Amino acid sequence: MKNSYLEAMSLIERLHRLFLEVVRCELDNLGVDDINNVQALVLYNLGEEKISIGELTMRGCYLGSNVSYNLKKMVQNGYIEQTNAKHDKRSYIIRLSPKGLALCRNLDAAFTRHVEKLEGRNLEEMKQLPSMLKNLAVFWKDAASQRLKYTSLV
Repeated sequence: MKNSYLEAMSLIERLHRLFLEVVRCELDNLGVDDINNVQALVLYNLGEEKISIGELTMRGCYLGSNVSYNLKKMVQNGYIEQTNAKHDKRSYIIRLSPKGLALCRNLDAAFTRHVEKLEGRNLEEMKQLPSMLKNLAVFWKDAASQRLKYTSLV
């Protein structure tokens, strides 16, 4: 079991990096060169919602990225519109611009093509993967909170 656990951890990191490379290739195929792969995933995760920057940060895993810097670049390049929050003028609400929405639609179409190719490979286990990963996330969250409880008692 330990070997499987350690192998899974290694694969999760490697798969995340590979997925970022796939997104980069899709951007290249679309001729998009004013946004990077991590920024494109931020856009995709934002979708058609209006949310605060803090909320966006809590939602995603943006490996090696500075969300504030990336948001600034996406605003500059016209992918995101940013407005002051009504309740707190120090915080911002962000949403996709028409350019950002168009890119998200293109990425969604690419991900649909990926799924169609995967379906042809008879990967029934793929349907179980999200549930398994959620269980692992709950385990890690519990382990981290137990560690925090333990260290606060010492």
